[in-house]
Order: sequence, then structure tokens, then C-alpha cells
Amino acid sequence: MASRFPTRGGVIVTGAAQGIGRRLALMLAAEGVDVCIADWNDEGGRAVVAENPDGAGRMIFVRTDVSDEASCANAVGEAEAAFGGVFGVVNNASIFSTLQMRPFWEIPTEEWDRVQNVNLKGVFNMSRAALPALRNSGAGSIVNIASSTLLFGRQNYAHYVSSKAGVMGLSRAMARELGGFNIRVNTLTPGPTFTEIERKTVTPEQREAMIRQQCLERAGAPDDIAAPIIFLLSSEARWITGQLLNVDGGMVMH
Repeated sequence: MASRFPTRGGVIVTGAAQGIGRRLALMLAAEGVDVCIADWNDEGGRAVVAENPDGAGRMIFVRTDVSDEASCANAVGEAEAAFGGVFGVVNNASIFSTLQMRPFWEIPTEEWDRVQNVNLKGVFNMSRAALPALRNSGAGSIVNIASSTLLFGRQNYAHYVSSKAGVMGLSRAMARELGGFNIRVNTLTPGPTFTEIERKTVTPEQREAMIRQQCLERAGAPDDIAAPIIFLLSSEARWITGQLLNVDGGMVMH
């Protein structure tokens, strides 16, 4: 059977030192895909690489600040040098778990700007930096990770929710502009997903309440999100672009 991924080049996954990004990187490598972990977390990023000593796909870590365009350009250059090209980008880096819940009028301006710079501008920066490599691949794919909160407007996270709504709008604009280069751009919106990352703002009671709102009444895991991202990167999704795929166990239907 032919591979569902190009034989040349790799995938850049931002924010892959932990959580969903970590599992995605390891699952891609298990399928033989070369992966660049682009994250600011040196210790975490190198630890993920160490988890994959026998993976079919190669893995590198490049310390990256997605809010800085030069840092994104460096990550793309390192991935191209290591893998001979880049055919996929997953813009997963995000500020969320460390945010304090509060009404929008109490959010400090500095915190608002920091969230927008990472969650939204980071998608712009990395996608633009990777564009020449994606064009050279002949069949590129960008998957931008938003959040199901943009579908129902979660309170006390206005900066986070608005940044993720911006990701959806940016993705659709990019899909229109990049289709002529045979580059697909899609948005994936995860619902509540429980990883090794501590979430101090969610109590056990709140966790159970969220699960009860889902059609599938179990906690979402990183693998549940990583698998559809891999699908969107693959040739199996070659006729899908400009779309929003909501993955939340049936909590929100749209």
C-alpha cells in the first residue's frame, strides 16, 4: 500500500513539548513521518525526542518562540535541512492552562497581547515562514488548532476564545489564498482534552460536568485529537480544505 504521506520532507508541530502536540509528534513518527518539534520548552522538547529512539520517522527539537517571526524562520530552516523539505505544519502552540479565569474587563492588557501574539500571531508567523517549503512540496497541508470554545463562547477566557476565533478566520482566508499552490488549510477545534498538563482552573466536579455534556461520556485524551490531525495532514484528506473539524465527543454540534 502506498504511503499516505510524502516520502520527502517532514512536518513541523508547534507546541509539541507536551500535551496534544507531544502525542501527535510521537504518533506521526510511528507512521514514518519526520517531525520537527518547535517549542520554547527545551527540557520538554528534548524529552519527546528521547521518547522516540526507534521511531520509523526521525525527530528533531528546535527551540522556537512562535510569536517571533525570526524564530519561526529558523525552525523551518532547521526542518528543511534535516528532512529535505517540509510538507506539513500543525500550528498547535497556545497559551491556555496557565491563564487565570476572569471577566474580560479584568484581563491585563499585557496578558491579552501575550495570548494574541502566541495563539493567533504565532499561526500567522509559522505559516508564512513555512510557505516556500510548503509550495516546494507540491502538496502541502496546514492544520491550525483552535478550540471548541469559539463555538459556544466560554466565559472568563475572552482573550483565549477570541484568539481561537481568529485562528478559524485566518485559516479560511489562507485556504482561499493557498489553494492555487495545492496547499490545504484546515482548522481543528478540540473539546476538553485531559493531558499530563495540570489545569488548576478545572475542578474534578467541573470535569465530570463537562463530560456529561458530551454525547460520548468519557474524558477526551490526546490520541483522540491527534488522530484526526494526522488524517487532515494525510493524502486521505486531499479534497478537504477551508474546513472546521470539531472534535469534542459531541459536546457541541454545528
